[in-house]
Amino acid sequence: MRDGSSTHPEPTSPETTIPGWRLILSDAGRLWASRERPFSQVATHAGAERTIDGDSLEALRAETDRQETFAREAEEQAARGQETPEAPASEEREQETREREMPEREQAGRVVS
Repeated sequence: MRDGSSTHPEPTSPETTIPGWRLILSDAGRLWASRERPFSQVATHAGAERTIDGDSLEALRAETDRQETFAREAEEQAARGQETPEAPASEEREQETREREMPEREQAGRVVS
């Protein structure tokens, strides 16, 4: 709600700024933040999330800090030549599925004479 009865400040007010992140208040009153610039490929592959949500402005700030720290640590590890943290399990399952389905897709595209 944006009629002044909301418990959240307007997303554009100075007390709601998080540098580098665009804040959004949904029509349902949920707070969201979307990073203005994408994370690096290394950070994204490691699992850094560009769009997040929170129950309060404090929770949103904590989550943006967590994402920035995670991304920075992944980039530092990559720069040192260390492996980055493993991708979340859901991403690993998606990758396995893509790899398993690839031969089927390649076969489907072949013309049999």
